Amino acid sequence: MAYPTDRKYTKEHEWILANGNTATIGITNYAQESLGDIVFVELPKVGAELTAGKTFGTVESVKAVSDLFAPVSGTVTEINADLATSPENVNKDAHAAWMIRISLKDPKQLDSLLSSSDYEKFVAEEGGH
Repeated sequence: MAYPTDRKYTKEHEWILANGNTATIGITNYAQESLGDIVFVELPKVGAELTAGKTFGTVESVKAVSDLFAPVSGTVTEINADLATSPENVNKDAHAAWMIRISLKDPKQLDSLLSSSDYEKFVAEEGGH
C-alpha cells in the first residue's frame, strides 16, 4: 500500500496533513485493516487542547478498542461529525475519512514525524504490508 506523501505519520498509526498552522488528523489504512470493522469513533470536543503523544479519543472495532494519539500539540477546531453515524467510512478510505482538525501549537513538531516512505518501512518491519 502506498501511503500519501502529502502527510506525516506516527508509529501509533495516525496521519496528519498540515496546511499552514492548521492540520487534519486521521488513522492510516494499516490501522483500519488491523482493527477490522470499525463500529464507533470517540472524538474530543471542539476547543479541546491536544498534547503530542497523548490520547485524544478512541476507535472501537468488532475486535478491540484502540486509543488515538495526537501526533502534535494543538487545539481542536473541527471534528468529523459524519463518523458519529458512519464510522465505517474509516474502513472504506482511511486516508480520506479524517477525524479532527486542529490549529497547531508548534508546526516544528511535524519535523519529528515519519514521512510516507519511513512509515511504509515501519509497518513492513512490524509485519504489515
